[in-house]
Amino acid sequence: MTNQVFMLPDLGEGLAEADIAEWHVKVGDVVTIDQIVVEVETAKAAVDVPIPFAGTVIELHGKDGDTLKVGTPLITVSGSESADVVVSANHERYREEERAGSGNVLIGYGTSEDAPLRRRRTAPSVRVISPIVRKLASDNSIDLATISGSGAGGVITRADVEAGANFGPETETSHATDQRIPIKGLRKVVADKLSTSRREIPDATTWVDVDATELFTARVEINKALPDSDKISLMALLARLTTAALAQYPELNSSVDTARGEIVRYAHINLGIAAQTPKGLMVPVIRNADSLSTVALAQALRTSTELARDGKLEPARLIGGTFTLNNYGVFGVDGSTPIINHPEAAILGIGRIIDKPWVVNGELTVRKVAQISLSFDHRVCDGGEAGGFLRLFGDYIENPIRVLGRL
Repeated sequence: MTNQVFMLPDLGEGLAEADIAEWHVKVGDVVTIDQIVVEVETAKAAVDVPIPFAGTVIELHGKDGDTLKVGTPLITVSGSESADVVVSANHERYREEERAGSGNVLIGYGTSEDAPLRRRRTAPSVRVISPIVRKLASDNSIDLATISGSGAGGVITRADVEAGANFGPETETSHATDQRIPIKGLRKVVADKLSTSRREIPDATTWVDVDATELFTARVEINKALPDSDKISLMALLARLTTAALAQYPELNSSVDTARGEIVRYAHINLGIAAQTPKGLMVPVIRNADSLSTVALAQALRTSTELARDGKLEPARLIGGTFTLNNYGVFGVDGSTPIINHPEAAILGIGRIIDKPWVVNGELTVRKVAQISLSFDHRVCDGGEAGGFLRLFGDYIENPIRVLGRL
């Protein structure tokens, strides 16, 4: 009998750590190869981790709520030496799929294309609460029975507890105290990335108001000819117009390689779409968005945003963006100076679209008006190119049919 130590694997997100959300086994349990032994929570998703060893659990290297570094011990099992051969084979298969860029392999070494898809066990009728959420509630003296869960099946999420801590009512006998909320998980990743962007990128922002009336009309006309399953959202049309404008201003679809002193101008557009989710801000990436039809782009956008909001988006679909589109209008605001999603060179934003007085052919009328903005890396281009791109994108919004008719 030999002991096998399974290290916390690289979850394919480029992250250095993960929180233990819930152990599915305990010391003394017998486990099989590919059995899910623990659920961990990274900055981007909750992930079920399978073990590549078979045997008896002799040690769990952490308790619920602990943070472990990638590459440190996760679980130790005692098993037969024959399991080593299987482990080695699975390990090599994992590495081959990883090198090939497979999106199917997220974690561990034991998963294979023949393995059945495993989903987290949920019981919609039961208010399941993760240990991390329980600890946060306990640290802030919050009674979970007073919190309404916004997750699937009424699950209480971290955001629910944080909202209760920040805005919950206080009784006359309560004593308000300052909170100390650890910067970890998704919030830490966002903070680190935005700090890097501000530290490394000499950014500038430009903006303009546009008449989006014809964009609404175009969407209605396009959707008349499409089945319900293919209906196109307004955001999908904006994404299509974005790729069209980038084709004319490719310098904005780039990044700066500071180590080599080079500007990398990308051959394809991997379009990131900023989406607010219960876990925080995420940016799902639609790869080769410039090569997709308008309908295909709309379907990819719909799938990515739904998965992101449900916390089921594969980590591989959150990396590799070359340009980001941010619809901050969903928050009811007109304008913003969005921070560039490092290491990209630009981010395009659109505010809310509302009825406003507008002059058309010398006459004052009411039109649907929005403010669009562009934050860009001044190292890759100057104001002329940035302003030209934004103005072209605005012209496409005001006259979309001439663009959409050929895409």
